[in-house]
Amino acid sequence: MSHTVNLSRTFRRHGWNVAVDTVRRISVAPTVSSSWPVQTNACVSPFKEDVRRGAFFSLLGVQHPMIHLPRRFKHRYSGSGKDDISHLFIPVPVKARQDEINVGEEMAGPLKKEDILRILNRFYTNQDIKELAKENGLDNYLYQQTFISFRKFCLESESLPVELHIIICDILQGAGHINDIYPSFLKHAQKIFPHLICMDDLYKISDLSNPPNWYSEARALNRKIIFHAGPTNSGKTYHAMEQFLTAGSGIYCGPLKLLASEVFHKSNSRGTPCDLVTGEERRFGSTDGSVAKHVACTVEMASVSNNYDVAVIDEIQMVRDPTRGWAWTRALLGISAKEVHVCGEASAISLVKELALVAGEEVEVRRYKRLTELIIENYALQTFDNVYPGDCIVCFSKRDIHHVTREIERRGHEVAVIYGGLPPGTKLAQAFKFNDPNHPCKILVATDAIGMGLNLSIRRIIFYSLIRPTINEKGEMEMETISVSSALQIAGRAGRYGTQWKEGYVTSMKSEDHSTLCRLLSCTPENIEQAGLHPTADQIELFAFHLPNYSLANLIDVFVNLCTVDSSLYFMCLMDDFKFLADLIQHIPLQLRSRYILCCSPINKKMPFVCAMFLKFTRQFSQNEPATLDWLCHQVKWPFSTPSTLLDLVHLEEVYDVFDLYLWLSYRFPDMFPEGDLVRDLKTELDGMIDVGVTQIVKLLRNSDTRISNTAADTEDTFIMDQRKKNRRLPLETSEHLPEKSFTHRSKLTGWQGKRTQSHGGLTKRLLAQGLLSPKMLAELQREWKRQNNDESDDGDDDENPPMKPKGNKSSRH
Repeated sequence: MSHTVNLSRTFRRHGWNVAVDTVRRISVAPTVSSSWPVQTNACVSPFKEDVRRGAFFSLLGVQHPMIHLPRRFKHRYSGSGKDDISHLFIPVPVKARQDEINVGEEMAGPLKKEDILRILNRFYTNQDIKELAKENGLDNYLYQQTFISFRKFCLESESLPVELHIIICDILQGAGHINDIYPSFLKHAQKIFPHLICMDDLYKISDLSNPPNWYSEARALNRKIIFHAGPTNSGKTYHAMEQFLTAGSGIYCGPLKLLASEVFHKSNSRGTPCDLVTGEERRFGSTDGSVAKHVACTVEMASVSNNYDVAVIDEIQMVRDPTRGWAWTRALLGISAKEVHVCGEASAISLVKELALVAGEEVEVRRYKRLTELIIENYALQTFDNVYPGDCIVCFSKRDIHHVTREIERRGHEVAVIYGGLPPGTKLAQAFKFNDPNHPCKILVATDAIGMGLNLSIRRIIFYSLIRPTINEKGEMEMETISVSSALQIAGRAGRYGTQWKEGYVTSMKSEDHSTLCRLLSCTPENIEQAGLHPTADQIELFAFHLPNYSLANLIDVFVNLCTVDSSLYFMCLMDDFKFLADLIQHIPLQLRSRYILCCSPINKKMPFVCAMFLKFTRQFSQNEPATLDWLCHQVKWPFSTPSTLLDLVHLEEVYDVFDLYLWLSYRFPDMFPEGDLVRDLKTELDGMIDVGVTQIVKLLRNSDTRISNTAADTEDTFIMDQRKKNRRLPLETSEHLPEKSFTHRSKLTGWQGKRTQSHGGLTKRLLAQGLLSPKMLAELQREWKRQNNDESDDGDDDENPPMKPKGNKSSRH
């Protein structure tokens, strides 16, 4: 009966009077002086007490009739829930006890570390304990992590908690059972994994199953939703905008700053005062600076608290966008307007109807047909000699844009260039040049950026390629054929209504792509089935309250994996860029709300300079030091001159993005970024420089061939990789016998200037010292670079020397 007596003593020690007879009948009553105080937090106490009581009865092999662990909690962590979700929970460090007085030792005698370790190892390997831990939410990963922390706590503490000390002493003396340690173990688990006692709260916070209920003001209105469906160049947006312009108040939500700016100017020119609101800009339509009743904004900036007569949501098909779709969902469900006009592809009709049905609203569909004919040519272009005025060659990479532009200008044509990374002003200037009938520029080379936001007088669209990089559901980059929707959107830009072209044409550059293009353009886009969702700052703050030691990126991961979403209508948008910025600034002390806002910054994480400036902005903000104009100019090395090489142009584009970021922050933290107006002036000046550079892009490419190490860098990378594979080694002294003239000559060939030239070939010396380059190889490289430098064509490489041939498909440099 020693085991029975010990169980009674263990339970009594934790505040329960237990009587156990030989047939294992149990009566339980709480003692008055419980060592576990009753907690008033209703969200935590019931579950916490149930786990503790359930643990005791499980030790006896019986179940209390009033104890039922949350069924969902058990299901999520039983292995049938989401994969590896437990790995998202990070154990909170628990400090060892450093009490001067060891009460447990005075009561039960001293304990040796090796005895404690032996008892804990027995406890860890006990299968009954593992099963009990699973019932209380500790799967294998959490159980292991808890044990590691618990063991460290026990071994490093100068004095154990009194009850744990006595239990271990009892076990060593044969008066206790190894299972008696479990209550202390579970208590420790709840301390290092706080989610164990608040899972129900976390599920409630992350419940995204009914988004229409988030917008009570919109639900209070009997909104009328009108869907204007049609292809590109069908006049659908025109009809919606007429309702906007004639209404007493209205809001236009577009996907691009260019579109919002176009509506802003058009509305004010028609006599309807309209304000402009984008992430980086606020402009009033009235001269006196008063707020107008109409506003044109980017969809992320749409207000769901103001009331309007008419709302226009453009390009509604972007509700499926993996990163920005949440903004269209929010606008569609949340804008408080008597009439909501949505414009876009017919593929979104069924989804909009389903969302409206859930919100208790009806949808009226108005269909439109294309205003001009779009003709698919029977043959591919095949050669740039067949380019004619009004043609637009569409590429999906900057490398292709540079190649196509150079080839067309070689044939005596002036070219306009438009791609996504250009400032809006430069895009408009290039579009104006192309559209002007009196301007000699009649050919346009562009990316899919022309798919929306620009009015272009294009006669024929030529797809240089049908392959482009995309982001899959996991956030990974893939190369795949463009979608039917993209093909129709881009091809539809040809023969725009109201231009000099009465009909539009479309074809491919390569013969092998022509049949694929015909198939894409003959298809109808698949119906959109899901709309994007996104956690709010309030939800993340509530998560942080329950998980205070978690980083912002980890909070996002936990939220996304715990959230409840109606997958028949919604999906969670990718948050990789957000988490990238969160990890980037995690070491900087900030309040959570400020950290969240900063991580929403519109930054291309592929631009190191922009990311570095974001980090500097954050440090300034954290130190409560305003980012002044002088400070900003010093950081970006202002002023600049007109770009002379392609790298110069790319850097100016990055600086422009930095200015954009400053303006974005200035509207959210005006005290810390106080000089937005002056930065906007610099941005306008920089826009002009970039426009000049783009206009002379072929000249920049030519300069890059002779002055920049783009080609040489690719060659170096290839060469070094090959040499490392061979594991060749050369004595360190070899470099000392090379003539200094060869180092200087090599520096000039690769475009190294100033200090780099004065360093006498530092990279070359390092390669020689590391055994990656021999003097003979260096001489061969010099001759090869010289031939490439003097050869005007792109095909001047020697096929017999593949390691030294520039690799056109190397993407690691871009």
